Amino acid sequence: MPTASSVASAIADRISDRRAERYRLRNDLAATDPAGDPEAYARALGTLEYPWGITMALSFALFRTYAVPSIGDLLCDTGEFTERTQKRYDDTVLLLDTPVEFGFADPKGRSAIRRINQMHSMYDISNDDMLYVLATFVVCPVRWVADYEWRPLRRNEIDGLTEYYRKLGNHMAIKNIPATYEEFEKFLDDYELAHFAYSADSRRVADSTLDLLATFMPFRLLPAWLVRRLSFALMDDRLLEAFRYPKPTAVERVLARTGLKARGLAIRFAARPRTTPQYGRDMQQIRCYPKGYDVDQLGTFSPGCPVRHAG
Repeated sequence: MPTASSVASAIADRISDRRAERYRLRNDLAATDPAGDPEAYARALGTLEYPWGITMALSFALFRTYAVPSIGDLLCDTGEFTERTQKRYDDTVLLLDTPVEFGFADPKGRSAIRRINQMHSMYDISNDDMLYVLATFVVCPVRWVADYEWRPLRRNEIDGLTEYYRKLGNHMAIKNIPATYEEFEKFLDDYELAHFAYSADSRRVADSTLDLLATFMPFRLLPAWLVRRLSFALMDDRLLEAFRYPKPTAVERVLARTGLKARGLAIRFAARPRTTPQYGRDMQQIRCYPKGYDVDQLGTFSPGCPVRHAG
């Protein structure tokens, strides 16, 4: 018959094994050079460690860019994000996801970058606007993970994600790309303070995006008005003021943010680590291509660039 000490030892060993399994990927990345293989960081963190969280963070990152009128107004002018919101969402996720999956050197990765550059080349684009969008891709996932995910990012992981988006920016010929995460963060905050402003057209794009969010799981299980209020509760005052959205109550903020934190804790203590990567095409919110897609056919082929020159 097992003794109390042997039972306790067995439980301790099981907890230790479970913890080692839960943190295996984090420990594996610790041996990977962020500058030498940033794609490994983007792939591991975005498809294995935090697939839902980073997808949500990048969605909110793009949402922030609408509050810059030179960006949001054009999206409204093209009608792409107000009349074809689902397709534009799908195309954006799939184009950004392809280099993560295959790498920048792979033909599919190159095709995705080429499509992104072709769309942008249709307009005289402000480098600062381009750089701001890139900065949201760097900063928003790091902040989201710190606030809501099951564990915070380590420094090497922040550096790996930063290097990945620096590499993406170089492939897009963006100039004056910051060298560190902290420089990206300062640029983002300064740019928003200088350029966030109310625009009725930008507000229409934001409203359409929130309407789409209400159709995604698990949000579609809730009334649309409640999803909207909870979305406001996740926004900072700077963003709320730019769109003239109502300021959420303290209770709404607590409910929304505590719910996401609770999800993170549940994953940390109860969920087994993901072993199969989850790419954008695998997610339920991607709906326009049930029979597959060709990367070369994603996006727009007439004037519809997501950023235009501030002038």
